Amino acid sequence: MSARDAILGKLHRAVPADLAEQAAALVRGNERPPEPAGTLAERFAGRLAAPSVSATIERIEALDALPAAVGRYLGEAGLAPALYLPPDPAVLGLDWSGFAITDAALPDQPAALAVAKAGAAESGSLVFETAPDAPMLPNFLTLHHIVVLAADTLVDRLEDIPADLAGHRAHYWVTGVSGTTDIEGQYVRGAHGPRFLHVVLVG
Repeated sequence: MSARDAILGKLHRAVPADLAEQAAALVRGNERPPEPAGTLAERFAGRLAAPSVSATIERIEALDALPAAVGRYLGEAGLAPALYLPPDPAVLGLDWSGFAITDAALPDQPAALAVAKAGAAESGSLVFETAPDAPMLPNFLTLHHIVVLAADTLVDRLEDIPADLAGHRAHYWVTGVSGTTDIEGQYVRGAHGPRFLHVVLVG
């Protein structure tokens, strides 16, 4: 018997009952690994700290503490207090005195602020919407991507992300900083976007 005949012979055999039961058990089971203990915020922060995401996080109680939190981050990164702000009334109305604020992101923009629609504790993913008050391009030009996220928009799993697209052109998702190993197999951060991601979790 040739190797071809042996393979075709196996294909024509009836599926054993125990194999069919194993397949049915896989469908019934949960293919996801168990989630670690903790609140959504704690699990989300844990995912951000993982090497695959490589982001930092700070928690603040209220939105009016955002400028001070951003100032701390920029200072620790050795950057001047300069920042792109999106035309979002929620952040434009805060006290940014002491900052050099720009309303147009340049290709060499050191830091830009963005407001995320939601976050997933399962993966550390952030979801953004494109809209007149939420332009997308600055979030990919900047070196330091600073993201504001309301704690009450955190969800457990990716499929729990709200799917409402009304009034928006698109959603896009960010999970950590960009990177590549295309160049001689060496990992390079920031190859296709920001090199640093910092989340300010509000509430």
